Amino acid sequence: MELFQKKRLFQAMIVASAATLAACGGDNNNKDNNTPKSSSSVTRSTVFAANETCANGGITVESGIDDNRNGVLDDAEVDSTQQVCNGQDGSNGQDGNNGSPAFMKFVGVNAPATDAEKREVSVSQAIVNGKIYGGEYNVFARSGDVISGVAFGQLVDKAGTVLKEDDGSTRISDSNEFTSLLPIGNKLYSVSQFEDRPGAMFLLELDQNKDNGKLSVTNLTQIDQSGVDGGWVHCAGSVTPWTTHLASEEYEPDAKSQPTSVEAAANGYSASMLDYYADATEWNPYFYGWNIEVTVAENAAVTTEKHYAMGRLAFELSYVMPDSKTAYMTDDGTNVGLYMFVADTAGDLSAGTTYAAKWNQTDSTGVGAADLTWISLGHATNTEISDYVHGTNGKTKVTFNDIFESEAPVANACSAGFTSISANGVGQECLKVKAGMEKVASRLETRRYAAMLGATTEFRKEEGITYDSKRHKMYVGMSNVTKAMLAGTSGDVGGPDHMQLDAENKCGAVYQMDLGPDSVIGSNYVARNMYGLVAGRPVTASDPQVAGFEAKNSCHIDGIAEPDNVTYISGYDMLVIGEDAGSTHQNDAIWAYDFATEKLTRILTTPYGSETTSPYWYPNINGWSYLTTVVQHPYGESDKDKNTGAGEARAYTGYVGPFPAVNVQ
Repeated sequence: MELFQKKRLFQAMIVASAATLAACGGDNNNKDNNTPKSSSSVTRSTVFAANETCANGGITVESGIDDNRNGVLDDAEVDSTQQVCNGQDGSNGQDGNNGSPAFMKFVGVNAPATDAEKREVSVSQAIVNGKIYGGEYNVFARSGDVISGVAFGQLVDKAGTVLKEDDGSTRISDSNEFTSLLPIGNKLYSVSQFEDRPGAMFLLELDQNKDNGKLSVTNLTQIDQSGVDGGWVHCAGSVTPWTTHLASEEYEPDAKSQPTSVEAAANGYSASMLDYYADATEWNPYFYGWNIEVTVAENAAVTTEKHYAMGRLAFELSYVMPDSKTAYMTDDGTNVGLYMFVADTAGDLSAGTTYAAKWNQTDSTGVGAADLTWISLGHATNTEISDYVHGTNGKTKVTFNDIFESEAPVANACSAGFTSISANGVGQECLKVKAGMEKVASRLETRRYAAMLGATTEFRKEEGITYDSKRHKMYVGMSNVTKAMLAGTSGDVGGPDHMQLDAENKCGAVYQMDLGPDSVIGSNYVARNMYGLVAGRPVTASDPQVAGFEAKNSCHIDGIAEPDNVTYISGYDMLVIGEDAGSTHQNDAIWAYDFATEKLTRILTTPYGSETTSPYWYPNINGWSYLTTVVQHPYGESDKDKNTGAGEARAYTGYVGPFPAVNVQ
């Protein structure tokens, strides 16, 4: 409207001025006019608003002779006045034709069939707008590679000293995990994290070839995590909308059963973490199980911050929505939940409210469906929770027994005043929060507290999550649809049994969630429901295995098996699904799901015993797009006898691409 109105005003002024000048010319030729010839005709105009004589507004044009010869028209010199109204808006023109959309199609790769193929990393080519790209896996580094004097994957203690194996060699992790791409100013960095105890992170400085988009590592440094009590089992991760690396700590140590280093030393999973400390008694289970935000400056300075305000879980990852306030947090393990955090301030995860999902089942068939409601666990800040973890600012460093009273159930029942829950994969518990410890419980024991408030803690192996900007949906991988997700299982004893699915699916599924606004929660990205998008295919008599793949493939070779992390290929509109298949697929794969055809294309396969970790899509980095992913622990999960010891067990960190960039709103 504004543009049209300005154009009409300008046109009206030209028309009025022309008419006035014609009248003034006649006056100058009038012999009875005593105005000296050196004076001239002048006009002036003013704009008036709508409903001031004219419904749409317009201009008033006044004309006269400049008797005072000062170049302006004084009130006494006005001879005539004319009002010109704005016309009505014209009709909109026809819409133009849409431009050609960005188009990508993966050619696909076959499932590995021979021994040689089962030892390779095989990558599909992609047709992008009629040209062929990809077809190879580009390696940043393999575990053990020495770059800039640093061994990629080396584990260090709190003082930064490299840990050693019993034989004196450097302790190298083959559990490479999420690797980010972070364009910071004129530099391009990557933070790469390792899923180990102690956890490790590395900063890679990258060079990007301007002609073909190829990336290469120019420098490698180890990130010091001593300021956040060290790292623990860094699983998947994400990049925030403000370009920081958001890391995870998975399988948090159970503070009830491992309160001190004595119990941790006796636990096969936790014991290796004690090598991090100069004194093992420093151990505190509440040090671990948090999101860690890693901020990289253009000069390569790195800061790390654990976000205690968000809660403590077995984080697969947390994913921040485009509003920079709403974050979804997935919880890996048995009898786990789904969580949402809404920050007080966009771009700042240090304070906010945490919510836990309740599954309100609407369909028990297949992988099930439900409406979701969100139970508030209350508000917290990093500082106030950190004080209870570290015993600072006058607070006492808490233990599990400082937070809860607990008792053993009797005949699957709890005494009055205790709440019966089934969470954490430890079976039924009877708990009571001690007076004044509700906020502490909500963050240090998030899953247990959520279960006590009635949230659902029955999911099994809840993995990666991603956002689909085209459909305003979210997708989450569920490696197994088993155990407490089914009706009447042992995992339901003590809990409410919200999930009552008819049959298990050990091949897993990817669920979708529709998002929408919620004025009470204060977010436009609140998940309303949860239902299946694509499910794995267990081998059955009615859906037999492809000939030649019967051994070590209990899930159909042409379907997903135990989906792990997912990423939405914005711009090209596909969903990428990685696998953590174990024995359900002998060779793990990454798939591209086509929303139009609802079909899967296998786009990458990995060597024996590998896991495909953290595929992640970057739509536009300086004119190129990339799909990063990691080949974790080859020969480590199965087929260990295939390892010849020639170095093939070293993990791979790298990317697929580059592809032409796409601009995503």
